[in-house]
Amino acid sequence: MSTHRGYSKRVLVTGGAGFLGSHLCERLIEQGCEVLCVDNYFTGARSNLLKLHNHPRFELVRHDVTFPLYVEVDEIYNLACPASPVHYQHDPVQTTKTSVIGAINMLGLAKRVGAPILQASTSEIYGDPTIHPQPEEYWGNVNTIGPRSCYDEGKRCAETLFFDYNRQHKLKIKVIRIFNTYGPRMHPNDGRVVSNFIVQALKGEPITVFGEGNQTRSFCYVDDLVDGMVKFMATAPDVTGPINLGNPGEFTILELAEQVIRLTGSSSKIVHKPLPKDDPKQRQPDIAKAKALLDWEPTIPLEEGLRRTIAYFADSLK
Repeated sequence: MSTHRGYSKRVLVTGGAGFLGSHLCERLIEQGCEVLCVDNYFTGARSNLLKLHNHPRFELVRHDVTFPLYVEVDEIYNLACPASPVHYQHDPVQTTKTSVIGAINMLGLAKRVGAPILQASTSEIYGDPTIHPQPEEYWGNVNTIGPRSCYDEGKRCAETLFFDYNRQHKLKIKVIRIFNTYGPRMHPNDGRVVSNFIVQALKGEPITVFGEGNQTRSFCYVDDLVDGMVKFMATAPDVTGPINLGNPGEFTILELAEQVIRLTGSSSKIVHKPLPKDDPKQRQPDIAKAKALLDWEPTIPLEEGLRRTIAYFADSLK
């Protein structure tokens, strides 16, 4: 893969030491790109990138995207932002700044160097949806002043900025809305349901289900999601999105807990706790656009993905 300048395409990945970012960096290196990974290590870790540390086409820089970045690149994937409630609620003001000021800085960089830029947005922009499943045309049902608002509204504002840069400056943008994604390198203490359940089951601790466990989620394995991101970046410049990326297979939280117990062979028992404020009752992507425009849909079933993720956590908890 080479550009008109006769060398490997140089790709910037912000938040590249995180769960999703590290998998994306590996995929881009496999495709022959030069990768510049920037991360401030708030939730990311250098250990997520061990496979790439000595690779000649990989560069890792400690940087916070709320400050400008002056580099020369051919493409940008903007993934920088804590994505789990435990982390984004720890410093909600910084979370909003990362989404909004980070987007402004990366869009400014993309405009200066003429690079297409992909924004990792989120299904959280739909809030607690009143439409099911959620198509991209749905505007959402979001609380602007709740404990999750720093993330939800920050990402919504970032989408606004991306489309305004596209309209005002003719910038080549891509916006994806990521639904629940899981896999190796998830942070063990990020409060997300898959990592929570697996870690609790492996330790033989009670498995915490909020409410009755009837709320539903759709779980996409990380390899499938990275496939979608890379395919989207390679589509025609006029395909801007937003496009939902996620697995439309819908499971209740209780079903997930029972499956994790079965796959780990754990003796853990399920305990119920009150539902957190503004926790969505249903979350399922409508991926018709991704199928039509990207020829993409997930291929890894939940049980297979859970087996791989359990194996990772079993090894990392040793």
